[in-house]
Amino acid sequence: MALKKKSIRFIIIVIFFIVYFLAAARPIPREIILAPEWISTLETANTNIDLQENDSSENEPDKIPVWSDDLLPFVLGSRFGFVDSSGNFAVNRIKTHDIYISRTMWTEYGAEPENITVNNILKGTEINISNAGGYPVLLDDRIFIFGSDQNSLSAINDSGNIEWTYDFGAPLTAIDAAAGLIVTGSLDGVMEVFNSSGERIFIFEPGGSRYSVILGIAISCNGMYIGIICGIDQQRFLLLEKTGNNGDYMVVYHEFLETGFRRPVRVLFTDDDLRVIYERTGGIGCYNIKTRRAVMIPLEGEITAIDESGGDGILFLITSHADKQKKLVGIKFPQDRFYEFPGNGEQNSVYMNASFKSDDVFLRRSGSMLVIGGGTKLISFNLGEK
Repeated sequence: MALKKKSIRFIIIVIFFIVYFLAAARPIPREIILAPEWISTLETANTNIDLQENDSSENEPDKIPVWSDDLLPFVLGSRFGFVDSSGNFAVNRIKTHDIYISRTMWTEYGAEPENITVNNILKGTEINISNAGGYPVLLDDRIFIFGSDQNSLSAINDSGNIEWTYDFGAPLTAIDAAAGLIVTGSLDGVMEVFNSSGERIFIFEPGGSRYSVILGIAISCNGMYIGIICGIDQQRFLLLEKTGNNGDYMVVYHEFLETGFRRPVRVLFTDDDLRVIYERTGGIGCYNIKTRRAVMIPLEGEITAIDESGGDGILFLITSHADKQKKLVGIKFPQDRFYEFPGNGEQNSVYMNASFKSDDVFLRRSGSMLVIGGGTKLISFNLGEK
């Protein structure tokens, strides 16, 4: 009988151990790595086309070759252009004036431009805008002109003509466009949403602060959400969600941001509109639209560049520290924790660190390719796991 009791006790212990092992077991986290792909010095890099050296005949106007690759636009120091995934440059030019560059287009313009030329790198076309009366803004594969006093916004068509113009009651301080919509913020704290025809379909005044001003604004790729940083004393982040087909939005999240900023503030949607990221004192805020949860991720230094795609639950950014020291850091979601070399004691938590000194920095990402720049160099990494 005693032997039978011991056998039963042994079996119970074994079963308990197996159940505990299966319940407590956790997969070993995979470490995210960046493998170097190529490095290029802008001053000596081969350029597939440079419009400054185009020797077309008088009967054949300059034409930009059509590119089908996923080009990354860059502005670094005194140069700008487009580079593909293999490190080949579609454009690599010296910057002679102010420049506005987007994923598909770029333009240089003077202090008070009368005529503006916008180049589309993918279509291989040029759009000439006569008597511009303001400054170019390239958003969502569209061309806009800010009035010289920033009190008006005009949409430009492919022929270089004005499609519509809207006059505002105060200077614009923030703008974004996606899904055929344009969202603006102004010095008087008013947010407005326009459709592709220039019709205002929504207006909103957040209020609640001593000084009403919109310092940052972004609209999600699907047009369903709008993120806003607004006000000084107190500064707030607001997330608005579309409520129906009539273009109305309602506030679904609100957060006070302590001290706040008195400058333009970054707001962006990442991970296919799953998250909205926003600058705040001492780090960044992240609101998960699916879980309806917000976290604050502390950062040292000042953010000088940020990865606007933020795909695969990973976000990269560059921070600036004393003596021009720059650091590339990464954030892995949904752990809601910040990892930076030499780490926080968990070796598998540290997945990226790079430091460099430079007045100017660059950071862009396309899928698994991450390109960073400092000084006159661009370096490409492939994002992977091991």
